Amino acid sequence: MRKIVSILGFLLGPLLTLQGQELLTAKEAVAIALENNFSVRLVQNELAVATENVHYGNAGMLPSLTANLTQNNNVQNSTQVQNNGEKRSLKNAKNNNLNYGVSLGWTVFDGLGMFARYERLQELQNMGDVNLKRTMLATIADVITLYYTIVEQRNNLDALDSTIVLSQERLRTAENRYSIGKASKLEVLNVQVNLNTDISTRLRQIELVKNLKTNLNSLLVRDLDASFTVEKEVAIDSELQYAELLERASQLNPDLQMILINKRIAELDLKQVKANRYPTVRLNTGYNFSRSESSLGFVASSNARGLNYGVTASLNVFDGFNQRRNERVAQLQIDHAALQIDQLQLQVKTGIKTAHETYQTNLALTKLEEKNADIAKQNLDITLAKYTIGSISAVEFRDAQENYIQAVSRYNSAMLQAKLAEIQLKELVGQIIL
Repeated sequence: MRKIVSILGFLLGPLLTLQGQELLTAKEAVAIALENNFSVRLVQNELAVATENVHYGNAGMLPSLTANLTQNNNVQNSTQVQNNGEKRSLKNAKNNNLNYGVSLGWTVFDGLGMFARYERLQELQNMGDVNLKRTMLATIADVITLYYTIVEQRNNLDALDSTIVLSQERLRTAENRYSIGKASKLEVLNVQVNLNTDISTRLRQIELVKNLKTNLNSLLVRDLDASFTVEKEVAIDSELQYAELLERASQLNPDLQMILINKRIAELDLKQVKANRYPTVRLNTGYNFSRSESSLGFVASSNARGLNYGVTASLNVFDGFNQRRNERVAQLQIDHAALQIDQLQLQVKTGIKTAHETYQTNLALTKLEEKNADIAKQNLDITLAKYTIGSISAVEFRDAQENYIQAVSRYNSAMLQAKLAEIQLKELVGQIIL
C-alpha cells in the first residue's frame, strides 16, 4: 500500500501542478511573440526610420532658408600714404564689420532627379514593410515549431506516465506471484529494474519539456520561469494544394517582393544618374544688412541693406566620361536584379515542390502511425490481461509495453513533422494563418 501511495504521489504531483498552470494556446503564443520579440521590434524601428525619411525635403524638392550673421573686429597699428604724399598713421586703430540677413535657395529643376529620389525613399519604406513581414513570418514559424515540439514531448510524457502505472501494476503482480511461490525472486527484480528505468526516462522527459518551455518563454520575451501548459491536440491543415501554393507565393512571398523592390530601386538609381545630363536651375534670393566702422580712412562708417535675387544654372559638359560609366553601371545593376528575380523564383518553386512532397508524406505517415498506436494499445491491453492471469512472462509483457511507447512516440513525431511541413509551406508562400 505504501508503494502504491508513493507512486500515485509521484505521478499525480505534476498533474496537480498542471491544473494551476495557465493554458497557453498557439495563437496566444504567436500574439505575445509579435508584440515582445526583439527581432520584430528592431525591424519595426527600422521601418519607422524609413517612414520618417519619406519627405519632400529629404528628396531636395523644397527650398532652403538660411539665416546668416558675421561680425569681424580687429585692432591694429595702421599707416596710410595718400596720393598727395600725405602720411597718416594711427596706433590701435579699430575696424568693425557686421553682416547679417537671410538667404533663400530653391532648386527648381535638376533633370527630374528629385522626383526619382522621392520615389526611391518610398520604395525603401516599402522594403521596410516587406522586411517586417518577413521577420514576423520567421518569428511565427519559430514560435509554432517550438510550441508543437513541446506538445509532442508533453504527449510522450503522458504516455510514459501511463506506462509507469502499468509497470507498478506489474511489480505488484510479480510480488504477489512470488509470495505464493509462482514466480522467482529474479522476476521480481527484473520488473523492479524495468520500473526504475521507466521512472528515469520520465525524469529525463520532464527535463526536456521544462527546457523547451524555457526556450519558448525566451522567444516570447517574458519571464523564463513563467509556468504554462500547452494544448494536447495538433491541428494540421491537410488541404494545401501545390498549384494554389505556387500562385499565392508569386504574390505574397516576402523574398520575391523584396527582390522586386530592389529592381525598382535600381531603375530609380538609373534615373538619378541620367538626371545629371540635364542642367540644374536654382533660384536665389535674400535680404542682407551690413555695417562697417574704421578708425582710419576716408569712410568712418557705412551701412547698407536691401534685397538680392538671381538665378543659377549649371550644366555638366564633360566629366571624364564618368557620366557614361555611371549610366552603364546603373543599367548593369538593373540587369543583375532581373537575374536575381529569375533565380529566386526558381528557388521558391523548388522549395514549395520539395516541401509539398514532404508534407504529403508526413500526412500519410500520420495516418499510419495513428493506426499503429491503436494496435499497440490493444496489444498492450491484451498482454496485461494475460500477464495478470500468468499466461505470459514478464519479458513478453515488457516487449508489448515498449512497443506501445515506441508506437505512441512515432505517432507524436509524425504529427509534429506534418505540422512543421505545413508551416514551412505557408512560410514559403508568405502567409501563415493559424
